[in-house]
Amino acid sequence: MSLRERKKLETWRAIRAAALALFDRHGYEAVTVEQIAAAANVSRATFFNYFASKEAVVFDQDPEERDNWRALMAQRPADEPLWLSLTAILMAFTERLGDRMPLQRRLKAQSPALAQSTQDFGERFRADLHAWVLGRARAGEEMTAILRLNLAHAASATAYQTWRADEPFDVFLQRLDQCLRTAGEGAGRS
Repeated sequence: MSLRERKKLETWRAIRAAALALFDRHGYEAVTVEQIAAAANVSRATFFNYFASKEAVVFDQDPEERDNWRALMAQRPADEPLWLSLTAILMAFTERLGDRMPLQRRLKAQSPALAQSTQDFGERFRADLHAWVLGRARAGEEMTAILRLNLAHAASATAYQTWRADEPFDVFLQRLDQCLRTAGEGAGRS
């Protein structure tokens, strides 16, 4: 990574960190873009060079995150059963969200604007995972592979939907593991 790219990444992360700290302290609705820019020591224009909106600060993935989850996928042994690979990837991906997922959840619960958001911070991950699953599927087994992927997504959604607001992130991870194990029993773990 060049010096310029490192500086851009540092600025992106500084803006995001400042915004999340302000949102956590004051709530999403009460914080302005100008306050975020001031806290990050950048101009309003610089804020918009990095984020399309205040909402984007909450949901945009770290620029390096995609490389991280692609590495998770690449690390899975080619002969490992698909379900075990999916479980390992989803657990590792979710563990990396521990620093921001609880705050995102709280903000969505507190903010009508964020609750109505159509932005989905996992959309790119799911698209990459879908492509990875299809790349691993043997000829003629694509439908079964996609079914397993959809079952894994359903297990993940169930864990999230049953994670109470007063529970810590570790409880969510335990619930995700439990949902994936339960779904895996029905998926045959292959």
